[in-house]
Amino acid sequence: MARPSGYWTSLHGLTTLTLIAAALYFLFVEHAGHFLPYLPFMIILLCPLMHVFMHKGHGGQDLRKHQHQDVTEAYRLGLEEGRKEKKEATLE
Repeated sequence: MARPSGYWTSLHGLTTLTLIAAALYFLFVEHAGHFLPYLPFMIILLCPLMHVFMHKGHGGQDLRKHQHQDVTEAYRLGLEEGRKEKKEATLE
């Protein structure tokens, strides 16, 4: 089965990576004196953004909990139904 190619391996993705690499190169070459002293502070300021985008506000955990409860409930109902069918089959 063929795997669908991702964005980063497509032509647009490779172009995006090339432009990002070029921008970073010129940022370091032309503005290293202005940029590098503040780099530790920028990394620290990125922490809240990483939490927002990577954890997505922790809202997804509640959804998974409810889905798990639904699956557990469906399993329990199916198990009870199977036991009833087995009991009816043995009575006949």
